[in-house]
Amino acid sequence: MRDLSNGDRRIYLYMEIRRVACRRCGTVKREQLPWIANPLHYTKRFALVVGRRCRSTPVSQVAKDYHLDWHTVKELDKQYMEAQLKRCGSPAPRMIGLDEISHGRGHSYRIVVSDLGRQRAIWFGGKDRSEGSLDLFYESLPEKKRRKIRLAVMDMWKAFEASTRKHVPQAAILYDKFHVMRHVGKAVDTVRKQEYRRLKGPQRKYLKGQKYILLSRREHLDLDGQRALRKIFRLNKRLHAAYLLAESLGCLWNYRREAWARKFFDNWRGAMQGQNLKPFEKVAAMIEKHWDGIAAFCRPENKVSLGFVEGLNNKIRVIQRRAYGLRDEEYLRLKILTCTLPEI
Repeated sequence: MRDLSNGDRRIYLYMEIRRVACRRCGTVKREQLPWIANPLHYTKRFALVVGRRCRSTPVSQVAKDYHLDWHTVKELDKQYMEAQLKRCGSPAPRMIGLDEISHGRGHSYRIVVSDLGRQRAIWFGGKDRSEGSLDLFYESLPEKKRRKIRLAVMDMWKAFEASTRKHVPQAAILYDKFHVMRHVGKAVDTVRKQEYRRLKGPQRKYLKGQKYILLSRREHLDLDGQRALRKIFRLNKRLHAAYLLAESLGCLWNYRREAWARKFFDNWRGAMQGQNLKPFEKVAAMIEKHWDGIAAFCRPENKVSLGFVEGLNNKIRVIQRRAYGLRDEEYLRLKILTCTLPEI
């Protein structure tokens, strides 16, 4: 069986494994050695090295470097990830994040649940993003662990909220800031498109190719971007007002008391009066409708890192791109559940 290499030399171990006939059941049993991986032709420490490489390197490249078959590398990587999950133990979350990812062709979705306290993914599954798919996660937890969940962070998808209220009614529901701000970004882009259609001929020149300038925060722009932004502000008052409204709304999540957050939101909504910004009026109506789930962040016990859910989603996209064409959903599940776990 293959062991760790010595420089550029591959090392193989030769040994005899005893096989005995059991007098009690009449079958032949093989001696179990704890340092042998499955398949039997590799040691566990060699499998761990291959698994660590697969965390940052495509399977095809690892197979090429170690002169192994692609399927062998994938099986060794699976054993490495299963060992990671076994070492972390079963999840017992108090604060969870719910999100969905697109999987496969078309509008096919899977649900990802993360533990915001320990900042790790704890469940991946379902057949879509329906209430029944999320029910599978809650039903997989013992009743004792379900009662300990006190906060659920999600987007404004009704199926997630319905399943959460049904299984963990004691948990507070908090709508993710990044999903709300995504609607605000779409509102800015809608105003940009309206202004582009309104203007004619050479007047459109200063708006052409400026979509991502308007969707970026001012401190994240380079010198040329800031100049282009100032030019847009000088020539178009509607886009100036839309940009300032989008920038200022992020302050809503800085308040520690709901009364002050409510006062800020009322002032923000009043600032768009007379601006003829219909897309922002729709955003204001959406926030008003889901106010309880947004204002829940003002309570001290609900102050969690809202960026982890979005960051995990970005990690999953990188995994999907690196494993382009992979059809083994169990392998993808293990990759997602272990992407934030420490190495072993």
